[in-house]
Amino acid sequence: MARNRHPEQTVERILEEASRLFLQKGYEKTSMQDIMDATGLSKGAIYHHFASKEDILLRIGERMGVQNAAALQSVIDNSSLNGAQKLKEVFRVSLHGEQQAAMLRMIPYLLDNPRFLALHMQEIFYLMAPAYIAPILEEGMRDGSIRTEHPRAMAEAILVLCDMWINPLLRPATPEEVRERCTAFTSIMQALGLDVFDEEMTQTCVEYAAWRAQSAQ
Repeated sequence: MARNRHPEQTVERILEEASRLFLQKGYEKTSMQDIMDATGLSKGAIYHHFASKEDILLRIGERMGVQNAAALQSVIDNSSLNGAQKLKEVFRVSLHGEQQAAMLRMIPYLLDNPRFLALHMQEIFYLMAPAYIAPILEEGMRDGSIRTEHPRAMAEAILVLCDMWINPLLRPATPEEVRERCTAFTSIMQALGLDVFDEEMTQTCVEYAAWRAQSAQ
């Protein structure tokens, strides 16, 4: 058998076609056979690079994560915003970014897949909270726009509430339920003196929930 002289091109081809299929059909409804047909690759060729359909989605998620991280870093580096403004902008960018919308349309509910749930939790505690949210809270403490004594713990609490409670990815929820959670989250943040969520962001979450409910039918 001839050796694949450009394995990185084969991997990219698989990821591109799988991304397209996951967006069109959804992750659950896309089979490995669909990916084989779309790429024109044999089963052996695909499994040489990926152990499963899950692995393909995880690699796609990693690529999107890199792009999302660049967008969040640009917010952190924006010297025209104070800490409080950066915190709200980070939430806005995360919700309205193309990568977030794509992942919401691809990934299965987290509670249905322990592997995805575990990875999402790790991302919250070992990447998002310490690398993005905590530094913004600390900056806000220095410039006086945010008051908190424990920025690292506060960063984790904010993300757990946002990404594990109001996020439509956790488990099936009606648009009304998601709106209630967003309203409660906004009230909690305001009680802490943090303005991070507004009606536009709430509506985005509600629309995501409505889309997932409709696609599941």
